[in-house]
Amino acid sequence: MNNRQLAALETKKNLLAAAKKIIREKGLVNTSVAEIAKAAGVANGTFYTYFKRKEDIVYELGLEIYEELIERAKNYEGTFLERLTFFMTSFSADIEKSSLKLCQEWVRNTVNPNLVENPEHRNKIYMDINTVKSLLEGGVARGELKADTPVDVLAHTIIDILYGQMLCWNMTDGAYSFKERTKEFCNIFLKSLMTPYIV
Repeated sequence: MNNRQLAALETKKNLLAAAKKIIREKGLVNTSVAEIAKAAGVANGTFYTYFKRKEDIVYELGLEIYEELIERAKNYEGTFLERLTFFMTSFSADIEKSSLKLCQEWVRNTVNPNLVENPEHRNKIYMDINTVKSLLEGGVARGELKADTPVDVLAHTIIDILYGQMLCWNMTDGAYSFKERTKEFCNIFLKSLMTPYIV
């Protein structure tokens, strides 16, 4: 990378960090592009070099968290059930840590994929399904799960559960811990769900 590319990357990082901080406090609706630009130390127009609209920054922030989670889940040592539990509880913990406001904005801006301008951002749910699918396929490849494990069905079901929990957490305005609710599910129900397929 040349100096110009490095500077551009740094500017985008600063915009993301500034937006994350402000949106956590005020929510996206009450946050202006001017506030984000000022906090990042750049001109308003610079914001639009990296993002078409302020909603796009919410997707970027979500992807940033998600990419880190995938790496941690792939490298997690333990049994298949421990790896899956780690992914699920980390998914909810990372979202909770990023803030309720940021999560509510993300849900509000992605619930209707037809309104999402950037085609890459329309597929977040499928990225999550594919991540769980790859964890399940990894379990089959390692001989931890039976060869006939219904990988697609289980991946969809697990993401349905996580997204359902996330939506309920949003709707209760964070009245309880999303992470603890997911942990509770994993402790009580995940083993029952997976036992028929564990070798």
